Amino acid sequence: MTIETGFEIPPWDMPSVSPDRMKTMAAILRDPYPVHWDPRVVEQIGLGKRTINQGPLGLSYMINMLHDWTGIGSIKRLRMTFPLPVFQDDHIIARGQVTEVRVEDGKTVADCDIWLDRDGEDKPLVGTATVSLDELSA
Repeated sequence: MTIETGFEIPPWDMPSVSPDRMKTMAAILRDPYPVHWDPRVVEQIGLGKRTINQGPLGLSYMINMLHDWTGIGSIKRLRMTFPLPVFQDDHIIARGQVTEVRVEDGKTVADCDIWLDRDGEDKPLVGTATVSLDELSA
């Protein structure tokens, strides 16, 4: 497989963001913010009646996509912004595109734009990543 500028990273699909998973993560992270488990609180702040996914869970979808593509341990740099919330039951697809392939410290790496798609309408997470391509050619 030849990786070059414009290559589309194979997408990683999360058909439905689970409210039960959000509750579990809130407990694991000891996150006391009730927007992750109480839809009434979300409604009170004017964001509808669905609970809000934790940022680390959204980030994990991006990491899963990159690991599925280039292997565990391939991520060299990752920068994310969280411009919009991800809500329970959202259909999320992690996507990305290679913006440059280069050699860094003797290893072939790809710089990528990455994002989460929500039903093809908006991008609740956007960022960049640099990944090693050495595992792909091994």
